[in-house]
Amino acid sequence: MKSRIIELLSAALPMVDLESDFLFSELDSLGVTTILMVLSEEYGITLDAKDATPKNLRTIDSIVQMVEGKVKSLKV
Repeated sequence: MKSRIIELLSAALPMVDLESDFLFSELDSLGVTTILMVLSEEYGITLDAKDATPKNLRTIDSIVQMVEGKVKSLKV
């Protein structure tokens, strides 16, 4: 899942360093919205403003963890 998320976000946000330890600080509101929309569409999950926290968007790993949690909750 991580490699697919990196692939999607690299295409959608080519100027953002996805390997940054402080990814959230590199994002503007459009970047945050883009991440939420791209991942919602790809994984059939609902991501909204309450998910756009510095904790969830700090690194690519935290984004993967957020998506995995949402996907898992759909299957329960």
